[in-house]
Amino acid sequence: MSHDTLLEPQTGRDQVGGWVAASMNYLADLSIKPVTRNPPQGTGQPLRIGNYQNFPVRVHDARPIAGSLSLDRHGFALTRHDTRVADFYNEDEVRRVYYPEMDALVKRETGASRVVVFDHTLRHADQPVARGLRAPVQNVHNDYTEKSGPQRVRELLGDEAAAPLLKKRFAEYNVWRPIAGPVRMWPLALVDSQTMAPQDLAVCELIYTDRTGEIYLGVYNPAHVWHYIPNMAREEAILIKCYDSARDGRARFSLHSAFADPTTTPDAPPRESIEIRAFAFFD
Repeated sequence: MSHDTLLEPQTGRDQVGGWVAASMNYLADLSIKPVTRNPPQGTGQPLRIGNYQNFPVRVHDARPIAGSLSLDRHGFALTRHDTRVADFYNEDEVRRVYYPEMDALVKRETGASRVVVFDHTLRHADQPVARGLRAPVQNVHNDYTEKSGPQRVRELLGDEAAAPLLKKRFAEYNVWRPIAGPVRMWPLALVDSQTMAPQDLAVCELIYTDRTGEIYLGVYNPAHVWHYIPNMAREEAILIKCYDSARDGRARFSLHSAFADPTTTPDAPPRESIEIRAFAFFD
């Protein structure tokens, strides 16, 4: 497919299943060193430096295969989760109620012996800065790198406490869910990790006011197979594996991005979502 013009229909079926057409914002190459400057939440939009280009892709409906999705094969999985949170915009309630829920969910879904939920982000597709929130991320990325995964554990727990944990397998998972559903605007799409190659991941410095981290940006590869869960409800959540220290052939990273679904109707409500980040430690 040429990346100049999206010539194919907006929806269809192929050997993978039903799909919608989308335009994904990838790095075209590494001719410009990618850097992202992230202002404090609610104060502005990220400044992204790099040779970004939009490429046409097919995003497949993953509902027919949802029961077989695997964190260790595909890099993401869908689960049902009934939260007791009444108001996700209440910071205290999220930390008091949702964090323990997510601790239990990640343990249940991964078999981890210990989970540390350490961060969450609220996103809104309508005037996010004015609301003190962030917008859906519309570029292909993965939240942690080979370096920044262990680095973040040390930052959170301290070198002494982190040292024995880093000697065993550990992983970082994001749990993404709608605050209000069903999601029809800017849904989340994910690449099947089995279709990714090492050269598809480019290190990008992520600069905050108080620290510097790293993420991976996706470099365009036409072999990527994209999936999404249409019309996700508030009672559904996607677990995304963004780092795994194991090097035994299982998925270690997961590229993902919000995308403009061509079937979204003009009256669709703006997307509202939350993602939590958690480290899982295994015996």
